[in-house]
Amino acid sequence: MTRKTPESITPQDVPGSDDEAQPVSPGPLAGLRVLDLGTVYAAPITAMLLGDWGADVIKVEHPRGDPARTHGLSKDGHGLWWKVISRNKRTITLNFSKPEGQDILRGLVAQADVVIENFRPGVMEKWGLGPEELQKVNPALVVLRVTGFGQKGPYSSRRAFGTLAEAMSGLAHQTGEETGPPTLPPFGLADGVAALAGAYAVMLALYHRDVTKGGGQVIDLSLLEPLVGILGPGPSVYDQLGLISGRHGNRSSNNAPRNAYLTSDGRWVAISASATSVAERVMRLVGRPDIAEQSWFPRAGERVKHADMIDAPVAEWIGARPMEEVSAAFQAAGAALAPVYDIEQLVNDPHVRDRDMITTIEDDDLGPLKMQNLIFRMGNTPGSIRHGGRRLGQDTGDVLDELLGISGDKLDELRENGVI
Repeated sequence: MTRKTPESITPQDVPGSDDEAQPVSPGPLAGLRVLDLGTVYAAPITAMLLGDWGADVIKVEHPRGDPARTHGLSKDGHGLWWKVISRNKRTITLNFSKPEGQDILRGLVAQADVVIENFRPGVMEKWGLGPEELQKVNPALVVLRVTGFGQKGPYSSRRAFGTLAEAMSGLAHQTGEETGPPTLPPFGLADGVAALAGAYAVMLALYHRDVTKGGGQVIDLSLLEPLVGILGPGPSVYDQLGLISGRHGNRSSNNAPRNAYLTSDGRWVAISASATSVAERVMRLVGRPDIAEQSWFPRAGERVKHADMIDAPVAEWIGARPMEEVSAAFQAAGAALAPVYDIEQLVNDPHVRDRDMITTIEDDDLGPLKMQNLIFRMGNTPGSIRHGGRRLGQDTGDVLDELLGISGDKLDELRENGVI
């Protein structure tokens, strides 16, 4: 299958933090077509990341809609998280349990580069839409299959959400106070990490297909494995030393000082001193150069053993000063410190505003709408947010007409029969 010619994209103005008009870029993936069959988070966020860089993402939902539409807070009936994870996607509805729905999906697959799905293993096969069948229609197709525990293994058939991966990966066991319970993150961390891995895997598969002429392939992605992969050397430490990491609150098992500290005006700040030179600067700043002169201080592991001795003067010095004074002193000393922000503070931070990290788009339903911007910047082929998540089935008629020539009476018939 050859890469399609990029569609014509009419530039539009997207307000940035400085309220200057920014042209919309088609992005480096313009011409790539992705079918997003996933629900809730990991699979749809993978598709969102591809759409951010110009891919034509077609979000295919059951006529009931993706449950993510109603997750979290909403305004005027429009889910705010949905607006983010479904940005840059055209939305259509399709019932795969209907034979006509299956035929329509095959027709779409014939004109797609990537299919992303997160049904439980065997469900797509039950409908005659497993990867082998889809690749008969389109041998160049890349299929990303996202599940909780993978396509194989004793747990492959279990229902799973990101929370279970966060629990099993070791993350929760290592998070929280030493004497407290394991702590789960307050957001879909496993889903986000899996989505980043999924987008990377798709691009590797497309490189293999298009550059080495290797054809399409199937990617088996679980929520558990990417999270395990980023949680440090725990398996190696256990294998070689028999040690099991526990909870240390905001401290690190690798270096000190590293903690969150309360200033005199009630603000929390975080510091990290992974480099010995930075740790020395911190101790000099807080008036305890004698600690930095100890024979054990240059070794990070030894600093961890003496964390109580190190933390006490740091906390006392910070606690006697307001946040602005603390921040200025740390910057002047060349030591690493950052405030602990809530979302209001993040949105209004001058650096965040200058880089347009939280950008403003013009949404069809909500008008000006702030959301996270693209997660990195490319100098020659920038991506863009062209629109927020759209209404259920908003583009069904246009997509089916454009790609399959289905319109008019046939479209009405499909609606009446519950296919779309």
